[in-house]
Amino acid sequence: MCGICGTAFANRTSDAAVRVRAMSQALQHRGPDDDGFLLNDPRAPGLALGMRRLSIIDLPGGHQPAWNEAKDVAVIFNGEIYNYREQRQRLVLLGHRFLTHSDTEVLVHAWEEWGEDCLTELRGMFAFALLDLRKRYAASPLLFLARDPLGIKPLYYTQTPDGFAFASEVRALLAGGAAEKRISLDALTSYLLFGSVSEPVTMLEGVFSLPPGHRMLLYVPERRRTPRARPWWDPQRSPATRDTRKPREFSTAAQRLRPLLQDAVRAHLIADVPVGLFLSSGLDSGAIAALAARLQPNILSFTLSFPGTPYDEAPLARVVAERCGTRHREIPLDGEAMLSRLDEALAALDQPTMDGINTYFVSWAAREVGLKVALSGLGGDELFGGYRTFADTPRLQRLVRLSWFAPAPLRRTIAPLLRGLFARHSGSDAARKATDAWLGPDALPHPYFFARALFPVSDLPRLTEPRFRPSTVSADGVTLEPTWLGWLERAADTARNLEPMGAVSWLEMRSYMASTLLRDSDSVSMAQSLEVRVPLLDTPIVEYIGSLPDAARLKPGTHKALLVEALSDSMPAEILTQRKRTFTLPWEEWLRGPLRARLDRSFADPAPAFAAHMHADGVRSIWTAFQAGKTSWSRPWSLYVLNEWCRQHL
Repeated sequence: MCGICGTAFANRTSDAAVRVRAMSQALQHRGPDDDGFLLNDPRAPGLALGMRRLSIIDLPGGHQPAWNEAKDVAVIFNGEIYNYREQRQRLVLLGHRFLTHSDTEVLVHAWEEWGEDCLTELRGMFAFALLDLRKRYAASPLLFLARDPLGIKPLYYTQTPDGFAFASEVRALLAGGAAEKRISLDALTSYLLFGSVSEPVTMLEGVFSLPPGHRMLLYVPERRRTPRARPWWDPQRSPATRDTRKPREFSTAAQRLRPLLQDAVRAHLIADVPVGLFLSSGLDSGAIAALAARLQPNILSFTLSFPGTPYDEAPLARVVAERCGTRHREIPLDGEAMLSRLDEALAALDQPTMDGINTYFVSWAAREVGLKVALSGLGGDELFGGYRTFADTPRLQRLVRLSWFAPAPLRRTIAPLLRGLFARHSGSDAARKATDAWLGPDALPHPYFFARALFPVSDLPRLTEPRFRPSTVSADGVTLEPTWLGWLERAADTARNLEPMGAVSWLEMRSYMASTLLRDSDSVSMAQSLEVRVPLLDTPIVEYIGSLPDAARLKPGTHKALLVEALSDSMPAEILTQRKRTFTLPWEEWLRGPLRARLDRSFADPAPAFAAHMHADGVRSIWTAFQAGKTSWSRPWSLYVLNEWCRQHL
């Protein structure tokens, strides 16, 4: 696990070297064990690469950049390749010679053998930059960037008059002078809508994320105005989808899922340092614990506890640990302890996010018990239907269809009745979302996004000047100007060809999971120099489940039925019968208690970048509404995080 960075097309090679050293220094928390650089190579003028290493596999031999035998292909790499041993054996038989036992070196030889097609041979989480100096491959040196299918590992880039730059974190681009301290209005709109910045934009104008499952190719001497990201992963064309023998009914689907789960956990335990696991009272982490404990007896598990609150999962997690046979630790966290570390937690956020502080404290707990690698159950809700959105989206879809047949005056007449009905059954925030979908069914690309919204579209004008800008796409389908709306539109287009559960699962993975959960997990865990692995998002599992019809994924009356059925004889009953519980800190209580004065001060003294784009009256009205019990804690909290992020970074 590492942080990587680089620059190309610089006017002077010395400028590139200075910039990369500054970016690498800003990434030190991602890799305190080692660093490496490729600087001042006459074969690639104006280019420099850098990395920071967190040593996990082949501790003495994993230094980067990793080179091929001829020293004309080099790679810097962030992530883990879980099938590197198998790929190494294949490549050795094909005549390649290896100098180390690291997974990084596999990448240079795989590139030599298969070129861009090497991506389809990789199983893991990764973002890497590969430099090919061979003239027989291209007329000039080339730089190749790629990111894993689901976006577990991040990669950001920008093109400025001073050149092209990329890094594992947005703040590294700031540190290297490659990005301006200027808010993206596109990103601000998406943040208010969803509580995080949606792929592929970032909170900085002109800085973009290489989207999940995408690649980018640059020819080093050419100064391209704007590099283009191209997709390389399509689950609809995966081997699992093309398999004519794939299961069509539930019991067979569950039976075939089990060995995939076992193999994923086995692969994710590979490391040359101790591996532990996050353990809550939930089904997903419990499933990982049950499988991991069989493969690695006495594995360390840990739980973050909130003594004396309804949010405390420690007692149930303790039972799960006992049944699975893990060596278990509990790390208590109360309001005062949280308050003392809050500034540190906010500083760990690479981009503002409503959810990231939760994961920060879990990662802090992992380091408290001495772990360098931890397994997480992230991805289970998206794959197995654990969220309310799986039930809410079809209801909103029916509402949207009805609204298309109603004239605008009739919609406005019915809206107050609709709001009252939803408020009685689901609460005021859900009522606002439903009313938005009824009054403006085309405001968002799919009804799912109304269900996921933090602030309804109709609320945005009282907070900011919202920006809804579609992407510009070339005739051959290449995105010329990336926008969050364009990304969500493409996800919605794919979802419309899927069955209801498969559609919501895909939208969850392409939006909330990619832009919130995975990004948060990466930035805040790496701030603690901790590697988080997500076995449930192993590519073979994702492709297999994505290939199944809804009939093979659902069993009426059973929560996350496919996972339960697949592991029913190896998991404790306490796990299987648990109702869905969203892991969250006791924000409702803390915002009314130890955090109240802090939010009061923050909103009374907004950061300049925040104040320039946010309406002060609207922000205060949200804080007042929460104190009056008229809205959820997540809304004022998201505004506070945004304000403090602007204060620290801009």
